[in-house]
Parts: sequence; C-alpha cells; structure tokens
Amino acid sequence: MSDLPQPERIPYHLAIIMDGNGRWAKARGLPRQAGHRAGVDNLRRVLRACSEFGIRILTIYAFSTENWGRPEAEVKGLLNILETVIDRELDNLHANGVQLRHLGEISALSPGLQVKVRRAVERTRNNDRLTLNVAFNYGGRDEIIRAIQRIVSDGIPPEQIDETLLNFYLDTAGLPDCDLIVRTGGEMRISNFLVWQSVYAEYYATPKFFPDFDREELYQALLHYNNRERRFGLVLKP
Repeated sequence: MSDLPQPERIPYHLAIIMDGNGRWAKARGLPRQAGHRAGVDNLRRVLRACSEFGIRILTIYAFSTENWGRPEAEVKGLLNILETVIDRELDNLHANGVQLRHLGEISALSPGLQVKVRRAVERTRNNDRLTLNVAFNYGGRDEIIRAIQRIVSDGIPPEQIDETLLNFYLDTAGLPDCDLIVRTGGEMRISNFLVWQSVYAEYYATPKFFPDFDREELYQALLHYNNRERRFGLVLKP
C-alpha cells in the first residue's frame, strides 16, 4: 500500500451496494451473468484492499428481497454464483481470517444452499481479521419486520422494547452501525439496504460499475469519508 498514503480516519464498518454488474456486461456485449461473475471476481480484490486499509467489517448487498422479480434465468444464475463462491472461496477466506455472516431470510434458499451457508458461517465464526456480511435475500424493511416478529414471539412486553433490544434481534446483532456506504453504478438511493443501521452513515456514490470498483476507487471513497464532519445529530463545539 506504499503507493497510497493511509487516510487518517478509516471506517470501522463499510457497506457496499454492488450495483452495475449487468450494465457493465451490456456495455461489453456480454450476458448479464458475465457481469455478475465479474463482480464476484472483483470482490476478491475489494476484500484484499479493505484488509490493507484496516477496515474491520464489510457488508455487501448481493441479492435483495426485490431481486426475486428479475428474470428466472438471472435469479438462478445468482443463486448458482452464491453456491459456487462458497464452494471455491471458503477455504481461502477462512485461511485469511475472514468471518462470514449472512444477512437476510435464509429460508427462501434451497435446502442444500441453506446448509452450505450455515456451515460457512459456523466454520468461520471465530475469525477476527475481517467480518464479511453477505446480504443475500435481504431487505432492510424485511429485517426490521422479522426482528419485531421474533420480539413478539418471545413475549417481550412493549415497555421493554428499545433500540438496544431491537439491535439484538436484527441480522447484524453484535455489530456496530455502518460508518460509510458506497454505491457503485451511479445511482443515488439506498434501495432498502441497512435501513436501521445506516441512520448516521456517510454516503459515497461513484459512476463506476462494481466490476471496475478497484482499490483506487475505494481509496477515493475513504478520502471522501475523511472530508466529512460526522456530527451524529449534534452540534460540534468550535
């Protein structure tokens, strides 16, 4: 990392909305699935850069609850990619100290894929170099609804429900809120991502499609983060 000076402040928890894979492929005359595969290949480079910069938690938006409405072939392809990534990358991620966590409703996945996801999470649960949250079949509103349903199911009285309790029931239980959210592909919306955890996150949008979001682009996002004055709803003293 000698070619880039280390930014003064590094977000502890970075989240990326990995947008633009399909448009990246279309611009090259390739099928959308080729773009998704290119995005997976690039994720390896992003993980390496995050580790180099000292980011401790990375959350990626891989498949939303709304993505089931995409063409059936594309949905099947994305599910196959998730399974392939687990099969091919788990050993390497584990060896490099990456802890995997799944965010979202796992029951919609096939029984075999559910088993693979749970085994990957369990195998890496004690790793502490970098936590990788994979939001797959995830929606921010759905996450909050599921949390409330579990609270009601556990018989917790309404007067005992506060932010601390709800945090405990979210998919991100035990993790700090997001510090920086990066969206690739040029869009300027959060698309139902980390609705609860992003209330005071900083945002950075880039026109680069995710397969082209490299280490230099991540560095630019970190510089943007360093130029932000984080007040968390307060007025800072002069």
